[in-house]
Amino acid sequence: MSDGILLSVADGLARVTFDRPASLNAMDFPMARRWREIAHEVTSDSSVGAVILDANGPAFCAGGDVVAMATTGSSGREVTETAEAIHDGIRTFVEAPLPMVAAVQGAVAGGGLGLMLSADYVVASEKARFVSRYANIGLTPDLGVSTLLPAAIGQRRALQLLLQDRMIDPAEALEWGLVAEVVASGDLETRVDEIARFWLDGATAAFGQATRLVRLGAGRTFADNLDDEAATIGAAFDTPEAKARVAAFAAASAKGRS
Repeated sequence: MSDGILLSVADGLARVTFDRPASLNAMDFPMARRWREIAHEVTSDSSVGAVILDANGPAFCAGGDVVAMATTGSSGREVTETAEAIHDGIRTFVEAPLPMVAAVQGAVAGGGLGLMLSADYVVASEKARFVSRYANIGLTPDLGVSTLLPAAIGQRRALQLLLQDRMIDPAEALEWGLVAEVVASGDLETRVDEIARFWLDGATAAFGQATRLVRLGAGRTFADNLDDEAATIGAAFDTPEAKARVAAFAAASAKGRS
């Protein structure tokens, strides 16, 4: 059973696919638990150098499955437990030295924004749409939205989405910095594969450490960030990957000066 999320790993690339299209890929508890399991599995697999996060169906993710919560008589405690499972997965991906690109083919709502922003690079199709809708149903942000959204687009714009019934299209999402690129829907898969392949064919470990440093930096002191940067670049300098690239760079520079 996929429990609403598919995982495949091949040639250093992990592909995580939301797969509850009939429910707009909204997360119920089994899907939340599966997300957490996949996050730990992927980030502990030393063969994985990059991750693609995508979705099947018309929507990328509608956040938590509010319809299921309402119709099954879920309690607040059960909602919290579901959120906590998803949060564990988000935190695991965000803190890992592993770059992730999200392919957003359709609508993103509520907590889906947080799941999308757990990726380091977001590519949206021309058919994507972005909306909060928390206040419409009397709920508050979850799945990292209160932190990841303002980090991506700024506090004021984040509040515009959270405090209004406002939907933004891909062009505005690109202008705001919510997504990195917008492509034609037919080109989305190809473009995301290109990005992941660039990471895998390049300085894979360095890309991963760069994402980790940037993601963790906002929650630490400047001094702690500087200490981490110094230790990380020193460790990177001693790797075979970096030694070969540094030597090639030095040789090319010397040739250019001669």
